[in-house]
Amino acid sequence: MKSISQLTDFYYKELYPDLQILEEKRKNIKKRVTSIGIIYLIFALLIALFIYQKLSLDTLFFFGVFALAGFKLLYSYLINDYNVDFKNKIIAPLIKEIDKQLHYAPQKHISLADFNHSKLFATQPDRINGNDYVEGTIDMIPIKFSDFHAEKKHKDSKGKEYWESIFIGLFLISEFPKNFHGDTVVLPDSAQKLFGDLIGSWLQSHNFSRDELVKMDNAEFEKEFVVYSTDQIEARYILTPLLMQKLLNYKKKTKHPIYISFIGGKIYLAIEYNSDMFEASLFHSLLEYKIAMEYIQTLHLAIGIVEELKLNQKLWSKI
Repeated sequence: MKSISQLTDFYYKELYPDLQILEEKRKNIKKRVTSIGIIYLIFALLIALFIYQKLSLDTLFFFGVFALAGFKLLYSYLINDYNVDFKNKIIAPLIKEIDKQLHYAPQKHISLADFNHSKLFATQPDRINGNDYVEGTIDMIPIKFSDFHAEKKHKDSKGKEYWESIFIGLFLISEFPKNFHGDTVVLPDSAQKLFGDLIGSWLQSHNFSRDELVKMDNAEFEKEFVVYSTDQIEARYILTPLLMQKLLNYKKKTKHPIYISFIGGKIYLAIEYNSDMFEASLFHSLLEYKIAMEYIQTLHLAIGIVEELKLNQKLWSKI
């Protein structure tokens, strides 16, 4: 797989003509979005002032939410062509440059069945969306990932519906080179960080939405993660000292919460970004080094999971 420095050279050398065209397009769309946004805001404020005396605060609040949602739709419409061009001319070639065996589908995403099968989140979503689906093989290891957003519908005390995000980020699935039959789930350790070792450990062991708590012989790993499994012995067979260290290193590289599960011969990995990672930048130049590196490093991090965790090395035979 190509290194980050090789991909950076490719970005600025091979893709530069398309980047220049897209940069001019970005500047024009930015001016258009800014102008329309100012006009939209003025009209929204005028309407709000006009109806202020006639409506309750709750109604005004929902008017604000409606106005914001309306501008979000308008914004998406205004940048759509630019975003499509960016993905076709920049993201797609970058992915092919990383490995020719990878296939990119900007409008697709990981399936609901795959998301639920991972058992990473106790709550099953009522609504999902996503994009930037990548599928293929790295060193003969199948891999697929996409941006993914899962939501749950709730009702408040007044019966009004609202949506809560379960997960927003990058969701990845790959083959795992060990035979196992149970389910093992590795989650960010929020309980011990919030309540300390004693109370945190008690809360973890009484999490009735999860399988049996597994304590690992790695203090640093225990500080960052909590492990649940249907089989204590199998969990330790999967999570060797070497793999635990590699997961810790991978988390440090992502700088974001990560969720991992080992189910049905596969590893499921969710990286919580709370944003769409491969959307075209509108308010920052595509030629800026920092912006370029965000796209390159995110792609390299996702696809590099195979090499990072040594999934391509047959350290264990699968029979």
